[in-house]
Amino acid sequence: MAVQEPRPNHTIYINNLNEKIKKDELKKSLYAIFSQFGQILDILVSRSLRMRGQAFVIFKEMSSATNALRSMQGFPFYDKPMRIQYAKTDSDIIAKMKGTFVERERDRDRERKRDKRKAKGGEAPGPKKSGAAAQGATQGAVPGMPPLAQPPRMLPHLGGQPPYIPPPGMIPAPGMAPNPGIPPGMAPQPGMAPIPTPQPLSENPPNHILFLTNLPEETNELMLSMLFNQFPGFKEVRLVPGRHDIAFVEFDTEVQAGAAREALQGFKITQSNAMKISFAKK
Repeated sequence: MAVQEPRPNHTIYINNLNEKIKKDELKKSLYAIFSQFGQILDILVSRSLRMRGQAFVIFKEMSSATNALRSMQGFPFYDKPMRIQYAKTDSDIIAKMKGTFVERERDRDRERKRDKRKAKGGEAPGPKKSGAAAQGATQGAVPGMPPLAQPPRMLPHLGGQPPYIPPPGMIPAPGMAPNPGIPPGMAPQPGMAPIPTPQPLSENPPNHILFLTNLPEETNELMLSMLFNQFPGFKEVRLVPGRHDIAFVEFDTEVQAGAAREALQGFKITQSNAMKISFAKK
């Protein structure tokens, strides 16, 4: 008898993750690579032995979850290919949005026990979450990583690239439509000041090394590596001591560096920091 595949869901279940990575770092890294597909409501990672190497990523839109599943299946994440499928049930945060949330008996028991401990003057630690069934009380946004307002443009499919490059015909993630500045069909009104055109970056000749600016304070090497590792030819990220706002990213060739520059130009790591990418000076 064939095993029935889980139905499309706002939540994706990921396993075969590297168990040596600390919980906070794992959540930040998952956020960095999956936020390009749409707004993430929560990322659930458990410390329990039974749930090691597993995580749940909850998207606001189901199409974002579908794009993430198709595009990142087999992605080499900390030297292990990710295995991704839809979660079997709605997470509690999605069920509450749909109006279908029903509190589980086990959760009610835990609440009662916790209330009793509080009444005695002892604060009980919060319950551990495990599996899609425990996607209740949200664990909050990833530290230092607010929801992104603008996903990056994805590269078109090219023959011979790794399997995690989005395939042709993939549904565009929210915010990936061209020319996001002016809504379609809206013409400038008489007397209205024209929308300023962004000034192009001072162009250096093509180089296999990229220069990144306007990075937020919480930027780290791991975060940037997760963003650029999806592009062929990626070699390394180099941070500048004492400067959190700039970094260098090296690729094997100028063409590969140019492709990553085009795809991630203007990527918003935070709401107020749109990453600026130019070729480094030779």
